[in-house]
Amino acid sequence: MLQFDTLIIGSGLAGLALAIKLADHQKVGLITKKSLLDGASDRAQGGIAAVLSGSDSLDAHIHDTLTAGAGLCDETATRYVVEHGKAAIDWLIAQGVPFTRDSSSDMGYHLTREGGHCHRRIIHAADATGHAVQETLAARVLSHPNITVLENYLSIDLITGSKLGLPNNSCYGVYALNCPSDEVTTIAARNTILATGGAGKVYLYTTNPDTATGDGIAMAWRAGCRVANMEFIQFHPTCLYHPHAKSFLISEAVRGEGGILKLPDGTRFMPEHDERAELAPRDVVARAIDFEMKKHGLDCVYLDISHQSVEFLQEHFPTIYTRCLSLGINISKEPIPVVPAAHYTCGGVVADLHGRTDVENLYAVGEVAYSGLHGANRLASNSLLECLVFADAAARDILGKPHRTPPPLPAWDESRVTDADEQIVISHNWAELRHFMWDYVGIVRTNKRLQRAQHRIQLLQDEIHEYYSNFHVTPDLLELRNLVMNAELIVQSALSRHESRGLHFSKDYPEMQANPQPTILSPNANRSHEEHKNFKKLL
Repeated sequence: MLQFDTLIIGSGLAGLALAIKLADHQKVGLITKKSLLDGASDRAQGGIAAVLSGSDSLDAHIHDTLTAGAGLCDETATRYVVEHGKAAIDWLIAQGVPFTRDSSSDMGYHLTREGGHCHRRIIHAADATGHAVQETLAARVLSHPNITVLENYLSIDLITGSKLGLPNNSCYGVYALNCPSDEVTTIAARNTILATGGAGKVYLYTTNPDTATGDGIAMAWRAGCRVANMEFIQFHPTCLYHPHAKSFLISEAVRGEGGILKLPDGTRFMPEHDERAELAPRDVVARAIDFEMKKHGLDCVYLDISHQSVEFLQEHFPTIYTRCLSLGINISKEPIPVVPAAHYTCGGVVADLHGRTDVENLYAVGEVAYSGLHGANRLASNSLLECLVFADAAARDILGKPHRTPPPLPAWDESRVTDADEQIVISHNWAELRHFMWDYVGIVRTNKRLQRAQHRIQLLQDEIHEYYSNFHVTPDLLELRNLVMNAELIVQSALSRHESRGLHFSKDYPEMQANPQPTILSPNANRSHEEHKNFKKLL
């Protein structure tokens, strides 16, 4: 058994920032499914939104966030995040993050503008902001003597009081599969942080890395936490469409710097859908592209930035320029083929302004969490800001708590399970799930499609439950189990919203209702009882 003061599950921006903020005072363990930099944060291109210019204002950033969120943002959480934005950026600069400079700017850094923003307020490191931030913070994490990094560890389930038969439902750590050795490790902690990211891999087409299987959301649900707004899955409008370009994102900033969306014949179409044209929020642009593709029978549309000079493109979008050129697309001379793809999970585990969940000593920070910031649609470049602000809030809350020693925890017992005789069922189920979620629970939805998806999810859950109960756990089984749970939560949330709002568009309910409320799901008592029995059976 391993033991830490605080255990952080996930090595994205939220996880790394939190580890650094705690490590001078605590023994910190950080586990990650693959390598330290193998996650969605490292792929973030555009930047981080914050009020940094004298011509901008907190109220303007709050207004833009609330507008994009389509009436479902929590205004207290939104103001809290925006007000702490500059401090979060100052902290990153102090850590040594090499943001792109601009001597003409009143703060010395270049600020770009993205869809939904009324000002230039996106600080960035060229078009690879996430990598620059993650590389800088990872170096800090790896050099700190109080931080233990465990790569290739896949969390199985949280260890809670209710699952152990204790009178409280505190979290005491996690069981994790050491993937190279296929051994399950018991990890005890006074505080456990879910920083596991979103669930984009539940869809066939996504900008997310393979690690985005909704593990934290599924584990928190099984542990008794509420989840909220899972119907709001953001589809990024512009993922590169090319047979050899898996999940490569064309940054929002390309449109912010003048990129125009066109049909194959060169016709511009966004002004017909929204007066903000290419600078409309992501949900508007994604639906417009989806509409034009279906109307004209297209495989993709085109994003044209060729009016900018080669020098401008190489300076502002070096990663995109180089990647496209390697695929035979010269973006200085021809448009970029693009399609929408699942990009961001706006809902998640219900967490307060300190990152605290419904389970004591369990926190959720970043994309895994529902903080109330994003509402029905996340404003571009608010995600990394959310990671930073709530990592700081959670760190301060943890450091202010009295010391608590976890009870003795039982080891994982696999004496009553065997090796699976075949893995083909897992791979087939994985493919089926991602296909029908794309077809039935995508950008435009109907009750009939959602009900079809719900029926198939139930069949998959029955098969997965049989596997999980009788065979040794494997990474593919664990991730499929979590993805199917996320799919169920997405569909259940979508069926319960009888309107169209933000990222959720229903043909059966095309209008917006007055006085909208977030969709909050609570774990069913019967399901919790079954999970408790299944968990005990494995101990």
